[in-house]
Amino acid sequence: MLLRKRGTVTCLSSQCSRVYNASKKFLPPPWHSANAGVSSFVEATHEDSRKLNDVGKSVEGICSILKKGPWGPPVESALSMLDEMPKPELVIGVLRRMEDFDLALRFFRWVETKTDRAHCPEAYNALLMVIARTRKFDRMEEILEEMSLAGFSPSNSACVELISVCVKSRKPREAFQLIQMMRKFNFRPAFSAYTTLIGALSSVQESDLMLTLLHEMQELGYEVSLHLFTTVIRAFAREGRVDAALSLLDEMKSNSFQADIVLYNVCIDCFGKVGKVDMAWKFFHEMKVHGIMPDDVTYTSMIAVLCKVNRLDEAVELFEMMDRIRDVPCVYAYNTLIMGYGSAGKFEEAYSLLERQKAKGCIPGVIAYNGILTCLGRKGRVEEALRIFHEMKKDAAPNLITYNVLIDMLCKAGKLEAASEVRDAMKEAGLFPNVITVNIMVDRLCKAEKLDEACSIFDEMDRMVCTPNAFTFCSLIDGLGRHGRVDDAYRLYEKMLDSGHVPDAVVFTSLIKNFFKSGRKEDGHKIYKEMVRRGCSPDLTLFNTYMDCVFKAGETEKGRSLFEEIKAQGFTPDATSYSVLIHGLVKAGFANETYQLFYAMKEQGCVLDTRAYNSVIDGFCKSGKVNKAYQLLEEMKSKGHQPTVVTYGSVIDGLAKIDRLDEAYMLFEEAKAQGVELNVVIYSSLIDGFGKVGRIDEAYLIMEELLQNGLTPNVYTWNCLLDALVKAEEIDEALVCFQSMKDQNCDLNHFTYSIIINGLCKVRKFNKAFVFWQEMQKKGLKPNTLTYTTMISGLAKAGNVVDANGLFERFKASGGIPDSATCNAIIEGLSSANRAMDAYSLFEETRLKGHKIHTKTCVVLLDALHKAECLEQAAIVGAVLREIAKSQHASKHW
Repeated sequence: MLLRKRGTVTCLSSQCSRVYNASKKFLPPPWHSANAGVSSFVEATHEDSRKLNDVGKSVEGICSILKKGPWGPPVESALSMLDEMPKPELVIGVLRRMEDFDLALRFFRWVETKTDRAHCPEAYNALLMVIARTRKFDRMEEILEEMSLAGFSPSNSACVELISVCVKSRKPREAFQLIQMMRKFNFRPAFSAYTTLIGALSSVQESDLMLTLLHEMQELGYEVSLHLFTTVIRAFAREGRVDAALSLLDEMKSNSFQADIVLYNVCIDCFGKVGKVDMAWKFFHEMKVHGIMPDDVTYTSMIAVLCKVNRLDEAVELFEMMDRIRDVPCVYAYNTLIMGYGSAGKFEEAYSLLERQKAKGCIPGVIAYNGILTCLGRKGRVEEALRIFHEMKKDAAPNLITYNVLIDMLCKAGKLEAASEVRDAMKEAGLFPNVITVNIMVDRLCKAEKLDEACSIFDEMDRMVCTPNAFTFCSLIDGLGRHGRVDDAYRLYEKMLDSGHVPDAVVFTSLIKNFFKSGRKEDGHKIYKEMVRRGCSPDLTLFNTYMDCVFKAGETEKGRSLFEEIKAQGFTPDATSYSVLIHGLVKAGFANETYQLFYAMKEQGCVLDTRAYNSVIDGFCKSGKVNKAYQLLEEMKSKGHQPTVVTYGSVIDGLAKIDRLDEAYMLFEEAKAQGVELNVVIYSSLIDGFGKVGRIDEAYLIMEELLQNGLTPNVYTWNCLLDALVKAEEIDEALVCFQSMKDQNCDLNHFTYSIIINGLCKVRKFNKAFVFWQEMQKKGLKPNTLTYTTMISGLAKAGNVVDANGLFERFKASGGIPDSATCNAIIEGLSSANRAMDAYSLFEETRLKGHKIHTKTCVVLLDALHKAECLEQAAIVGAVLREIAKSQHASKHW
């Protein structure tokens, strides 16, 4: 910026670094003596106190001018009326008081134009401090570049303040970018800035950024301590990045650092927590080899690691080793092993250890009892937990955690009244429910569908003592929404905004899902748009849920676009994303895309879960790739995923549809042997499959087994059996089956009547079929095209041409499109009833629509026309008949 005027150059001297106007005589600033060297304008000038007071008054005067209004000519005029030109110490004093960066920068530039001199380093650092106070980090690069051109560097205090402000604002990534910006201009960020930021990044799992900063410190020549190495190693180990942590350990050793007990304890704890127990054991033994004796933290960490992976015997052995060498029991170790016994369900051993602790003169604390109560709650042993709760009062006073554990346990067990009593007892003990207590009660009441009670607890919260947090709102919003009270849920969401809480992706996910579930998809879409407008970042779970809702609402293309948006937002679709996409496309009739999507999952490295396997298997079956589905079923079992009723149902249905019934039945028997609870859908698939190939006996056996297992066949199951009997022309059995459906109060549909009408017509029981037709009409069931066609053809063939023709006209009037079979049947019926010209008119209409005319139909019509002496029409029909004959001859010859 300082070089923006024409005619300016950068001059660097051993005494001072400034930017001067080349058109003026090069002189040192008047506030320097010839041999003063580089000095600070904020340091005392060694003049009398009167002069200092004058500077203070001048600063006050300038600040009062700047506060009067936005920068403009009036402010500039007021500043220009000052008695003397602004001196560096005056500028620094003003900048230190500024709370508006834009105003501070305007003043900063104004001073440059008035003095025609560059600012001193301290003034620039004061400006940086204004940036820190006002968090105007987007202006940092401009100022740093200017300082770089002038040969200045940010002071250590300014650098540390800038980083500290970012860290306190919970923006460690922005702090990292600031340090990289300083490095870009070859500045040397302060040592404390690095250590502060590394500490902040360790709490947000940004180990790669921490390692980058550590290496930068080494490049700059800073002495990196063992503590910093330990911090970064801990971060990598906590993230489960074992190789990176070990590599850093090797680097530390190559720098001649000797691991201390703190580092060993960190390694044992972190590596153990991510499941690397053998590695934790290695560190435990290695430290002893290097002459470092394990302390209480070491033993307790190792015992906790062993308990977590159910290696309880080793944990007990280590505990006994520790206990023997100590005169006073280690409370932490006792608590850890008591918790380990409780997690393993060995409560007698846990109680015994409590008594042993007492015998050694160490009264167990509330932590030990809370550990046992927690484990009893996980095992559902509520009565025993209440007994221990009353016993613990002899040794330790229950705290808020104790009461919360009990309340949670009782709520999970459905004992909501008992939970309320414990809450009242907590108040009597002088402990008031905190937000965790309320959250437990609200969450459990919502899950128990006691929404009014949950709302009552929420409304009764004492906002002065216990304020609802985001989790409280989220639990109640989700509870109300899940049970259909979406408007109440949305009103609570608005209350959440009014109370200053920022809804996260979880809240928006719940609202979207529940609006769609209630059939209000437009409101669901509005919630998503509102989330985007408010700047809330969606997570992958939200996208997966939203996509699932959209597909279920029938918006296939919107579902596709959401899958692409997942990738556009920087997320990698997971197994759930693909499962939702495949399932949605299969339901929409795009099962043929399953193959491509499945291999996209494989290439991306997605680990398929049960839901993903089920979706892909169903897609393969629906697209005819049954062999591939069968292979995937075997792969699923080999990967340790137990196939569900959905898995077996998809493959059995797929096999049954391609007549591989023996394989389908073997899979059916395998599912039963695996203890899978089979449903009506699987039985229906087999009944349909066996029935279609005429294996009626097997179909009946499957139906009998279904009934014996206490399942109720639905209308589809009955229709499958009924259709099989009709196709086998077992019409009497079909009528018995039809009556059974009625006896079991099955809701008969138009398919049921169409099947039985078709069956009766096939055996020429047309009058009986017409009775069923009339019954169907009385039930308010609308016949479909097949039913109309069957009935019309049947009546025509029976000679009941008037009814057949009337039904035919009614069918067309209702918007039905007659097929070839119907038209041919009516033409034949009219011809047989001596209505030759009516038959001929329909003949012409049928030809114009492109329907096929049967040979028999032409013969019957031709005969009727000759009898009626309609010779011209007969000639046309004869010509059509000859064309049909030629076509059939050519086809046979070919």
